[in-house]
Amino acid sequence: MIGKPHPWHGISPGDNAPESIMAFIEMTPYDTVKYEIDKISGYLKVDRPHRFSSLLPALYGFIPQTYCSSLTAEYFKEMSPEASVERGDKDPLDICVLSDRNIRRGNIIVPAIPIGGFRMLDGGEADDKIIAVLASDEFYTTWKDVNELPVAMVDRLKHYFLNYKQMPDEQAEVEIIATYGREEAHEVIRRSMLDYKKKFNGVFG
Repeated sequence: MIGKPHPWHGISPGDNAPESIMAFIEMTPYDTVKYEIDKISGYLKVDRPHRFSSLLPALYGFIPQTYCSSLTAEYFKEMSPEASVERGDKDPLDICVLSDRNIRRGNIIVPAIPIGGFRMLDGGEADDKIIAVLASDEFYTTWKDVNELPVAMVDRLKHYFLNYKQMPDEQAEVEIIATYGREEAHEVIRRSMLDYKKKFNGVFG
């Protein structure tokens, strides 16, 4: 009996990555609980309820067969030398997928086109967030680069990532160092795919 492939290791990021990719979606804008993949089993698990009213403004998940480690962190340092980044966060590369359609379920794969991202620092670790649009979406695919998005949409995404972990009496450890466009997003994806191959070469598949 053939088992279900592991979402991180058993799904291809796509033949045309990084220009277009397959994204595994863990969460939707309708979720009031933060879900994330269990790295061992491949099942979704409850991480924590969302704190306060910080709700996700996009589909959210990761790019399969990516890993944020030394090469990803080196590019972070190269592009933002003023940032005190120590390492990659050793997770698959996060991605937000914008769509005009109401997709209400996670644990799915969606084709997406990267158009930019956030260079985010979380507790000294490189934690990039790729911003993409759902492939074939008649509305969102008219935007080819993150600088074409409405400012309010980018601000909503920033607000979520800057606040979704923070409690009122805690000092924030999350900082968005920069917002970057499509070409830099492609390079971050390439680096994370190479980091994955270095870490897991021969282990899966």
